[in-house]
Amino acid sequence: MQQYFLFDDLIQMPKILIQLFHPFLEKSKANQMLLDSIPISDNITLRDLYELYPNFTIDVKLEQKILMEHDVILFQHPFYWYSCPPLMKQWIDFVLEDGWAYGKNGNSLDGKKWIQAITTGGSNHAYKEDGFHKHRIEDFLLPFQRTAELCQMDYQSPFLVQGTFQLKEGDFQKESLRYRNLILSLLEAKHG
Repeated sequence: MQQYFLFDDLIQMPKILIQLFHPFLEKSKANQMLLDSIPISDNITLRDLYELYPNFTIDVKLEQKILMEHDVILFQHPFYWYSCPPLMKQWIDFVLEDGWAYGKNGNSLDGKKWIQAITTGGSNHAYKEDGFHKHRIEDFLLPFQRTAELCQMDYQSPFLVQGTFQLKEGDFQKESLRYRNLILSLLEAKHG
């Protein structure tokens, strides 16, 4: 008996890796609410890097193996001094090695999506050219975009929750739903 397969049978749901980098997670209502909104799925892996590496001793080979097993890499972190928390910077420096992530024969991350879910105390207006920080938040994120591009990754616009110190309960709920919907849309994207 001959079997026929539909094209859709060959398409799999993408695997999403959520890399949480927050040194004081217990003090962050915004990040806690975002985490609580993540849908339960076998295709989602959530890792708290500060819990895994409290002494900043990163297992590079393990991290690379985990990256290889996923299609979407979502970095969830607060905005620290126009950048990311120190463990995330060290993770990038150590894990995205020359010859593995970029450079000669460095194509291990080719085509994977890079997304950042970022919380800021400053409001959306604070991150405008006429605002307090004198630049758009995307300007500060250029090093991350270039890192993703160097690693042949598909850099996506960041998911931003801004002005977290002024948000009310209803605002947190709206942002959590927006985050959940983003992750669901990533899960629904065809990958094959």
